[in-house]
Amino acid sequence: MKTKYSVILFVFISIVCLLSSCATVPRNPLPEKFADKAQIPHIPRAKFWGDKSPSFFKLVAGQPLEKLKRQFHGVFGKEHTYLALSGGGADGAFGAGLLVGWSDAGTRPEFTIVTGISTGAIMAPFAFLGPAYDDKLEEMYTKYSTKDLVTERYILSALLGSSVVDTAPMKKMLVKYINQGLMEAIGAEYKKGRRLYVATTNIDAKRSVIWNIGLIAISGQPEALRLIRKIILASAAIPAIFPPVVFEVEADGKRYDEMHVDGGAASQVFLYPADLDWKYVLEKFEVKGTPRAYVVRNSPLNPDWETVHPKILSIADESISSLIRTQGIGDMYRIYLDCKRDGIEFNLAYIPDEFDMKPKEDFDPVYMGKLFELGYEMAKNGYPWEKAPPGF
Repeated sequence: MKTKYSVILFVFISIVCLLSSCATVPRNPLPEKFADKAQIPHIPRAKFWGDKSPSFFKLVAGQPLEKLKRQFHGVFGKEHTYLALSGGGADGAFGAGLLVGWSDAGTRPEFTIVTGISTGAIMAPFAFLGPAYDDKLEEMYTKYSTKDLVTERYILSALLGSSVVDTAPMKKMLVKYINQGLMEAIGAEYKKGRRLYVATTNIDAKRSVIWNIGLIAISGQPEALRLIRKIILASAAIPAIFPPVVFEVEADGKRYDEMHVDGGAASQVFLYPADLDWKYVLEKFEVKGTPRAYVVRNSPLNPDWETVHPKILSIADESISSLIRTQGIGDMYRIYLDCKRDGIEFNLAYIPDEFDMKPKEDFDPVYMGKLFELGYEMAKNGYPWEKAPPGF
């Protein structure tokens, strides 16, 4: 989704070399040689690269059958359904409405795996926990405006700092909704074998990072809840617009930091690493029937025609918008091909072209309310899921 902040992103890129010495984010950066070793202290396997299947997966899948049955009793020998929620900013109201309408239709399944990026990361925990949390989804995506989520910095502070806005209001919102009870509920589902994953982008490595939220929830670490909130905040941290989020990691017995930004900087939507042998997973877990994957794209498929003024900021704005859109379509192609390869039924939802309302601000509650209603009604009446991305 385009915002007024994207038009000034070009300005940041142009002056970053002049102002880099004034950055306000303290750094004790992780050396590249430890990139594959670094983990969150006391929570090993909390994260892994999004473009590479985790090594511990093979250890889990290689366990004796009886142990797998006990460890994954909620998903072993049952049907599997996966949900992937894309980025999209305020357009996430569409996905939120779709989920609530799906619940009211009485056909929404319990998802074996839920993944989320950016705005999809915000709604993912509630989608994971099911219809009992639908009221929270509706509230988050219809009751908040721009001023409730971000505070604009003075221009000098923005230029000398790491972001255009301060996300302190958004942090307060996450404290309200991502609470101890929700974390414990996620942990209980994790113990059954269900999985919740959120992606961020390690800006130093320029690679996607996938976080195992359920594992963090059951870690017993006093900082677990705060870490989950930080991960979700990082997943939605639009580069240069929102502040980056710094995570303390440990490697070779020493502490360093990793700086993470919006998961959408590396991918708009994800299901699982492409090199993961999912057919083996299905066989090992004796999955019943044909697994189903539902991909919710919180934006339209087709480009929005707009006459561009021959000015540098307008050109930069539309170019960034085009890049985000085409990246998202490429992600859908990848997921579709992975599903075809692995014997998974593919289903796609997206904002229809007929919805042409324009927001009056970046997070316009009236616009988001209408988009929520659209997603709700479409799902309540039986959403017409596409079985392939455009062109297939």
